[in-house]
Amino acid sequence: MDTANVGNQPLLRALAENGEAAGLPAGVFVRPGTVMTARRTHDIGEVEAVWRALTAERIESPGQSFDFIRLWIADRGIAPKDQCFVIGEVDGEPVALLPLHRRRHFGVTVYTWFPRSQVGCYAPISDYNKLALLGPEGRVQLWQTMIAQLDDADAVYLRSIPGEITGFGGLFDELGNPLAVDTLYRSEFSSWEDCDKLQRSRSRRKHDRQQGDRLAALGETGFELVTEPVAGKAAIDVMFHQRSARFRAQGIRDTFVCDNLVAFYHKAMQPGSGLDIRLHVLRLNGDIVAVRYNVVHGERMFCLISSMSDDPAIQAGSPGKQCLLRVMQTVFDSGFAMFDMGSGFTDEKRHWCNVQTPLRQHYIGLTMKGRLSVGVHQQFQKLRAQAKASPKVKSALRHFRQFTDKLFGRNQQQQPSE
Repeated sequence: MDTANVGNQPLLRALAENGEAAGLPAGVFVRPGTVMTARRTHDIGEVEAVWRALTAERIESPGQSFDFIRLWIADRGIAPKDQCFVIGEVDGEPVALLPLHRRRHFGVTVYTWFPRSQVGCYAPISDYNKLALLGPEGRVQLWQTMIAQLDDADAVYLRSIPGEITGFGGLFDELGNPLAVDTLYRSEFSSWEDCDKLQRSRSRRKHDRQQGDRLAALGETGFELVTEPVAGKAAIDVMFHQRSARFRAQGIRDTFVCDNLVAFYHKAMQPGSGLDIRLHVLRLNGDIVAVRYNVVHGERMFCLISSMSDDPAIQAGSPGKQCLLRVMQTVFDSGFAMFDMGSGFTDEKRHWCNVQTPLRQHYIGLTMKGRLSVGVHQQFQKLRAQAKASPKVKSALRHFRQFTDKLFGRNQQQQPSE
């Protein structure tokens, strides 16, 4: 591994010595003598032990899962030279890890997360307790030490980082220049009874019953949890067929097909992947009419993909909503404390999610070219945010995206960076 370190600096030492006298909380400044170092490697195997130790207690997203990223790298065929793993240490103890993919777009070399919008959020893999104890000034030094390892790129772009981590606040505020762009939606309850009491009004329960009656009128319904790979393969195939039909109807690019991602989700459910994949499946007369694809880690369940039948007759019974209702009726009584439904506002998230966390894009320009590209991308992100409130802008962006997809051949697999 390549290494770098930052020793004591006068400003940090003064802050550490005078923080208590200034009336600020103890334990939020870097102690005199603290040494921060960073190590970099292109081999994911070299960071496995550190990665698993840092995520043993919990993860904030499947994007923090070692097994998820290892499988992603293998499935995408990402060259070792474009893989980068930076470990940040405080007094020799690992505190944070950045797993990054080097990409080249329009002549700009960028380090970013491996997946894109495939999971709801991302965050540096960290020991949150130690990161919190560093305080803002200490975290600045830690991130600077780690970013200094990325001297072969123009910019760093870290998308969809939570504005706060439950119980710790804004641990990533000092990482580059953040821009708020979206919201992460989660349900956190101790039981279905608590969820039902807090999230469903009398009118909501009546509406759910009416939808259930309409679906039941079409035939026999059944709900099941699928964990077996063979049955899972059939359900996943149906799920992507349903997703493709919905994308076509909405005029939206089918990222799963265009980016050759279907096989990845099949592989994730196979023995040996290291991932715990669970599918929620709703059937009507034996046929699958709705699916939810979830990744489980400890007491947390993350829903990555959902689908429902495109048959208008079946849609009248709202199979997608009926499937989710059954999920919520079972998940919290099965030992789960959190059900993550990803980013982006929808009616189902409004109905079921009691925790909303701002998501931010974090930018770091490393060269003049990188700083210019960061400015352009930030303006684009602001325009996208405006589009959510403006149908005209949203339509224009959709047409522009379809044009660039054709122009740059984004229906092909990821090209290696130069």
